[in-house]
Amino acid sequence: MRASALAHTAFIVLTLALLSPAMAADEHDPNVKGLYLMTDYPAVTIRPGTTSNIPLRLQNYGLAPDRYQLSVSGVPSGWTATILGGGQPVAAAMPAPDKDVTLQLRLDVPANSKLDQQTLTVEAKGQGNQTILPIQVALAKELPAKLTVKAQLPSLRGSPKSNFEYTLSIKNDSGRNLNVSFSAQAPENFETSFTEAYGSQELSSIPIDAGQSKDVKLKVRPPSTIDAGHFPVAVTVKAEDASANVDLALDVVGEPQLQVAGRDGLLSARAVAAKQTSIPIVVTNSGSAPAENVKLSASSPSGWKVTFDPATIDRLVPGKDAEVQALVTPSDKSLAGDYMVSVRANSRGENASSQFRITVNTSTVWGMAGAGVIGIALLLMLGAVARFGRR
Repeated sequence: MRASALAHTAFIVLTLALLSPAMAADEHDPNVKGLYLMTDYPAVTIRPGTTSNIPLRLQNYGLAPDRYQLSVSGVPSGWTATILGGGQPVAAAMPAPDKDVTLQLRLDVPANSKLDQQTLTVEAKGQGNQTILPIQVALAKELPAKLTVKAQLPSLRGSPKSNFEYTLSIKNDSGRNLNVSFSAQAPENFETSFTEAYGSQELSSIPIDAGQSKDVKLKVRPPSTIDAGHFPVAVTVKAEDASANVDLALDVVGEPQLQVAGRDGLLSARAVAAKQTSIPIVVTNSGSAPAENVKLSASSPSGWKVTFDPATIDRLVPGKDAEVQALVTPSDKSLAGDYMVSVRANSRGENASSQFRITVNTSTVWGMAGAGVIGIALLLMLGAVARFGRR
């Protein structure tokens, strides 16, 4: 019995703990009761010639539902003040008990309005309750355009074959919409282009609404022959009389560049069918970083055998070369003539290849056998001529 009571008590405590956040969210001070018009911004600044929307709330604390007529007083001559609800003009609102109705005060201010401060009064009036909300409106001249630009990753690292991509966030901090242009200053022979943040369309400018931000991408491609080093890139964004800058950088690391040729640059050799021939192959690293674990391979005619000694070059520093032997054995069925063998060198994605012309001669044994057969055939032919010629 005692265990059952404890379990029941624990269940009640857990239930109250789960319900307490929701109950707290709906609770309000019981001493606060009545009808209220509220806004987060009771004093605003507007530029003449523009339209501004001020958010409002009509709050009912503990009152029975009622229809409240809405109005705005103190509107200067030439101004237009409209109360909006649900995106359209409204003249009345009816908040439920302990609920509110979201409204907006839309102000259209003529461009020739004097730069004075005005006080407008919004009123909600029902059968037995009413409330007012004074809103101060100051008029200010047009502020100068203001831009900011930031890079998510201002410094990138890659090889000369890399495409460096920077994401730039451009913000329009001015009070009006702007058409923002951009440019990049990079070292000579570097390619730069701006594109949409989620697209490939190249851009030279982009419209940005007042107070909003947009992202663009800058792609920088260095020349493939560039040496390793640190390179700066300066980005400038402009709109009217405003500009902003951000400094970027890219670090180009060295990479190997392989070349394959024969000794003294020769790309031809001779071989004999069914016999192994050693052909010297020279692998050169003309890049800016060591080539590690360089592997040799070949593509050859059907039936041929090609191996390398050694099959792997452990390390080849820039500006140096290494010689290996290609052990080529043509097929025993190869006829005399020229054949092509492709030799490749590969080092972690960096590769090079060359075509070698291999001239194949048939074996001298088969040549002597062929000559013997031809000699016998000639003797037989001469004998036949001599025999039948006497007749």
